[in-house]
Amino acid sequence: MALRACGFIIFRRLAQTSVDNIEYLLLQTSYGEHHWTPPKGHVDPGEDDLTTAWRETQEEAGLGKEHLRVVDGFLHRLHYEVRGRQKEVLYWLAELQDPRINVTLSDEHQDYRWARLEEACKLAKYKDLQDTLKDVQQFLEKGEGLKQ
Repeated sequence: MALRACGFIIFRRLAQTSVDNIEYLLLQTSYGEHHWTPPKGHVDPGEDDLTTAWRETQEEAGLGKEHLRVVDGFLHRLHYEVRGRQKEVLYWLAELQDPRINVTLSDEHQDYRWARLEEACKLAKYKDLQDTLKDVQQFLEKGEGLKQ
């Protein structure tokens, strides 16, 4: 059985109409290689995928439904191997409603950063996550996620 995790790729706009002012939230783990990822986590028994994404985002970043707007039409699946086991990660897209809201990290993470696409891809390190971030950027540039 493959491991399954769910989360949100969270973005904020520093200006209401420009895709040049989009930043992505990445969290740096406090364990292992200290890699950077969007908030995500494993699905608990009996829990649906979207509920997992909300729970993990609240636990890891202190952001809940009152802070985020889920963007319709974007769901991305990543498949890779971790320590010899297959893993699937589902990412929805969500916009931070108020760009001034503070992120509150759990003990699973030691740092966070809001980064524009180029820096976010450098931090992300893994090609599949970099490609996902680029797909989000293209989606937003088409105006799909920038609708109010």
